[in-house]
Amino acid sequence: MKAKQPLTLFLSLSLAIVFTYGCCTKKCTQCNHAAPAPAMTQLPPPLPAPANEDEKLAWFKDAKYGLFIHWGLYCIPAGEWQGKPIPGIGEWIMHNTPVPVKDYEKLAQQFDPVDFDAEAWVEMAQAAGMKYIVITSKHHEGFAMYHSAVSPYNVYDATPFHRDPIRELAQACAKHGMKFGFYYSQSQDWHEPGGAGNTWDFGPDETKYTNGMYDAYLKEKAEPQVAELLQNYGPVCLIWFDTARDMAVNGRGQAFLDLVHKYQPACLVDGRLGVAGDYVSTGDNSIPTNGAASKTYWEVPATVNHTWGFKKDDTDWKSPSDILFNLVDITSKGGNYLLNVGPTSLGVIPEQCKDNLLTVGNWLHINGDAIYGASPSPFGEEFGDFSTKLKDRNGRPIYLSFTDWRCTTKPGKLYFTVFKMGRGGFELPAFKNDIKKVYYLSDSSQTEIPIAMTNDVRVVQAPRDGPNPIANVLVVEINGDKVER
Repeated sequence: MKAKQPLTLFLSLSLAIVFTYGCCTKKCTQCNHAAPAPAMTQLPPPLPAPANEDEKLAWFKDAKYGLFIHWGLYCIPAGEWQGKPIPGIGEWIMHNTPVPVKDYEKLAQQFDPVDFDAEAWVEMAQAAGMKYIVITSKHHEGFAMYHSAVSPYNVYDATPFHRDPIRELAQACAKHGMKFGFYYSQSQDWHEPGGAGNTWDFGPDETKYTNGMYDAYLKEKAEPQVAELLQNYGPVCLIWFDTARDMAVNGRGQAFLDLVHKYQPACLVDGRLGVAGDYVSTGDNSIPTNGAASKTYWEVPATVNHTWGFKKDDTDWKSPSDILFNLVDITSKGGNYLLNVGPTSLGVIPEQCKDNLLTVGNWLHINGDAIYGASPSPFGEEFGDFSTKLKDRNGRPIYLSFTDWRCTTKPGKLYFTVFKMGRGGFELPAFKNDIKKVYYLSDSSQTEIPIAMTNDVRVVQAPRDGPNPIANVLVVEINGDKVER
């Protein structure tokens, strides 16, 4: 028998590989198929029950900075429906148009994010200095972004993608030591007759709350899906519920708390379930003017532009300096910053958004001691003050925010993050403790910066142009663990 020629042998082997493994081992530019899903490995078990609430919240208190991801079918229309721009945020397009369920469902057939790479997302978050990731497992549109046995309206069963991106992210987070959590819209579900929010297909919500439809939706879809997420995706650091509708009655909210406590006793619950969770969620993009008056933990959910889900015409990205100021400001007031990105329908985080996050990450790589595990400011005058002249429409004084500097603390150290240095140096706020030394956090040799007294005020003799053009951290080491004023 005549031996096969080299070319024939090569083609035969290539076809064998195609039939066995599919046409691509990476994204194929010829067929435009997604790369195959990464091999699934065993996820770690849920964490044991913490001894107390302080232990349960310890990681959250130290983390300070997390990545929020809004990703769903809404990234396909990306702010437009039938060629017309739809006002409002991207993930609300079904509601704001409004789009009938039978038409919106068809988007699932188009969802094939060929560039999605869970590990790349996690690596980006780490490089950006973020310590936990929270992703939409189901937003108000009602579409599950994971393989759900409760409803076939999910990314695995209803799309050509036929993968479970939530599982892939859980696996990548476990590999890289990143905390992982879920957003889940418990009340609003515009796909279901009993879910809140869809009044154009299914009538007024108030009727559903009292005729049993809402409770049936909660019992038959929402609660079982939350149970799936808690049991099948490894340790869950937190669940982010949202837009509570009539959840404080009939044990509705408590039923979700019971599920979390049963399956993931170390998992935190945010402040939007409708009953008390483990910490307070502020309004969207709403940073308190002053620090928390109590020991309550809180978190600011925020966007990098003006939308949560991807919207093609919203490219007004927050600059690195804006993001960094917000992070330092929130940390200095005792909170966490959960900053959102909206990936495209291809599974890509927009490049300019990513670049800005990585710029902040570079700053945190050098100055992270001023953020992670730091306690809030012992001062407060740096945050702002009420105007003596300007008033709002109700005749109340307008609060004017100051943005020159912020302070965070650790035992025996004050971290002054200075965004605008005075011509004569940095005037320290009044406190009684003696100062041991002052240096830039970015200076590994800790070269001491001298202090002068000017009109009974201690002034750090730092140059106006510091090492970093965005912000520089002055470390002031003091006698004693805490500031005495």
